[in-house]
Amino acid sequence: MSDAFEHGQVDANGISVHTVSVGEGPLVLFCHGFPESWYSWRHQLPAVAEAGYRAVAIDMRGYGQTSAPADIGAYTVGHLVADVVGVVAALGERTAVIVGHDWGAPVAWYAALLRPDIFRAVVAMSVPYIPPLSGLPEGLTVNDIVRANAAGREYYRLYFQEPGVAEAELEADVDRSLRSFLYSNSGDLVADGLATELSDGHFPAGERLIDQLVVPERLPAWLSEDDLAFYVGEFTRTGFRGGLNWYRNINALPTVLAPFVGRTIDQPALYLAGELDMIAGNTPEALAALPSQVPGLRDLVVYPGAGHWLQQERPAEVSAALVGFLRSLG
Repeated sequence: MSDAFEHGQVDANGISVHTVSVGEGPLVLFCHGFPESWYSWRHQLPAVAEAGYRAVAIDMRGYGQTSAPADIGAYTVGHLVADVVGVVAALGERTAVIVGHDWGAPVAWYAALLRPDIFRAVVAMSVPYIPPLSGLPEGLTVNDIVRANAAGREYYRLYFQEPGVAEAELEADVDRSLRSFLYSNSGDLVADGLATELSDGHFPAGERLIDQLVVPERLPAWLSEDDLAFYVGEFTRTGFRGGLNWYRNINALPTVLAPFVGRTIDQPALYLAGELDMIAGNTPEALAALPSQVPGLRDLVVYPGAGHWLQQERPAEVSAALVGFLRSLG
């Protein structure tokens, strides 16, 4: 871990947010996903700082050293966007480039959509943009649609809905859970010959999520035992409840975003994805739709052989793409 990283806490949107900063210049704000931490940006922070920017990664709401409200309803996308808006102000800045991976990608996309006055550009990784939906018919929820598409199978987002179930399963052995979760959604699972493709998140009804995951004989090159130990330490201390509560608010998405139906993301945008990553809908159809949904999209890069943990699996390439995009903004 770099000795140059400066750790701090800022008050934003009614919670305390843990920040990890390096460098000086225009602000670049990094948002992680599940089940991760600011630490997933450990390679990009120094690279972006060296290029002349103030690189700040945060522990998102419910993670690490950031507050984890008790109310399940305190984890809607409205809260998450408000958090990053508040962090920019708390850091003494008026604008930022926002970068998000996994769940952090929707936060970045929707922050850019809702507050173009603050977020002058957006970089998203591993989760394509999904435009706002208008209100669903009475009695129909987003989870109902997901359940219908699952066609009798289990799906990880649905599996996470019942409070306490996934927590107990993942927290029974945090090391095993994270070791297998990170490996099983990486390109290494295919490279090592243990699968021909990565899961899209569906699995047989009645089975446990943890049993779908492969515990590697050795960690992939991009994840050291020390890296894993950092994640294990964080989730052993906090548990998984905070991150899981994000999934438990998916039904709130249409209500929060409905006023913005028809608005597009016109700021400069960059999208990066792993070729093998299907967990969050990186389908050819979704990627083909991005230019019309995000008119500001400047580039879309798909990394051969990479899985879901893109900025960790391909750290040098992602850092180079990110710095190139930032410099193109002027």
